[in-house]
Amino acid sequence: MKKSNLYVGLIYLFIGIVCLVIALNFESRLESLLFGFTGAGICSGAVILWKYYYWTRAENKDRYQEKIENENIELHDERKTILRDKSGRYAYIIGLIVISMSIVIFSIMGSLDIIKNSKFITLYLAGFLVFQYVIGILMYNHLNKKY
Repeated sequence: MKKSNLYVGLIYLFIGIVCLVIALNFESRLESLLFGFTGAGICSGAVILWKYYYWTRAENKDRYQEKIENENIELHDERKTILRDKSGRYAYIIGLIVISMSIVIFSIMGSLDIIKNSKFITLYLAGFLVFQYVIGILMYNHLNKKY
């Protein structure tokens, strides 16, 4: 495993700890966001460091080489590359349609004074992010079965 993975894990862990220190020492409206960044930084950093430790142990080196070879085969397979591109395109088009409808709906809701704060829009955008990811995976699986 590359040394850069170790450095990335340490940077994530450091960022998580810095966010935790800031969130605990300062009262702010961004406190909940800082705690979220803390969890994301510390957890992802710990996972990356654990993977680095696991795959660099002597008894796992052969399995790691085999894993890397299989990943390279999967990444450079022409059929799967075309399917990933196609599913990304479909997810993009569906996303454009959803965003276009959302603009109209949010405009109407704003005109009727239904939306007064940005929490609803933030939650909606977070849901939209998950939707985009899931639709991309579903389209890829559909195309993979079709072709």
